[in-house]
Amino acid sequence: MSQFSLSFDSSSDASLLVRDAHGHYQVATTDQILRAARQVVDQKLQRGAEFTSPVSVKEYLCAKLGGLDHEVFSVLLLDSQNRLIEYVEMFQGTISQASVYPREVVKLALKHNAAAMILSHCHPSGCAQPSRADEVLTRQLTEALKLVDVRVLDHIIVAGNATLSMAEAGLM
Repeated sequence: MSQFSLSFDSSSDASLLVRDAHGHYQVATTDQILRAARQVVDQKLQRGAEFTSPVSVKEYLCAKLGGLDHEVFSVLLLDSQNRLIEYVEMFQGTISQASVYPREVVKLALKHNAAAMILSHCHPSGCAQPSRADEVLTRQLTEALKLVDVRVLDHIIVAGNATLSMAEAGLM
């Protein structure tokens, strides 16, 4: 396992270096940089962090899902004040789809005593537009969670640095 360490390589303008288990430095790969960025985001937004605007939610989710090469469906579990209880990556898929099981989403919400959720998934294709299946899934999850008094505030699609809020787009 590599340890991340910000350092500048003197032979180039600005290379990010990674220290391996033996203490040797090498130029970091894109995947290593993204993994390190996700760790920083996790440290910065811990339990209790408030999501006060759609912009902050989108920035958080871009950092978490933006560089992935396969679909991941995740949820932000929130308390009654819209403070973060936990971020969970629930399902992983292929480059174009991920299977999502509403029963498991409901179970997770109940396990964490969530009052609200923000759904999210990434589109590795780079197109943030929701598919018909995305719209149907959002409706199914919203209805299933409503039965146990959990509000779905939004479903955000992340495509690289681009995002689409289904709530803002009037699709919820």
